[in-house]
Amino acid sequence: MNKTINASNILSGIFAVVLLVVAILNMVLVHPVPGIMYLLLALLYLPQTNVFLKRRLGFQIPAVAKIILAIVLFMFTLGVSDLGDMIDKM
Repeated sequence: MNKTINASNILSGIFAVVLLVVAILNMVLVHPVPGIMYLLLALLYLPQTNVFLKRRLGFQIPAVAKIILAIVLFMFTLGVSDLGDMIDKM
């Protein structure tokens, strides 16, 4: 398997880890349902996901869609969700 390391894969991996941390915090502090949703969304950002989708289904998730989803997730997590309120109270 030919593995390439580029900035897109590194940033995608870092964001996947950040989403995993947010998912765990949501599961522990808020409620399991948003935590599970963040966990599933974190799977989209793993670099291996695009390889899997390309092989099995014949398409990839565009980088622009990932960036827009990341911005929406950050806004929702810090602005609207209960986790954002808990962080503000600390």
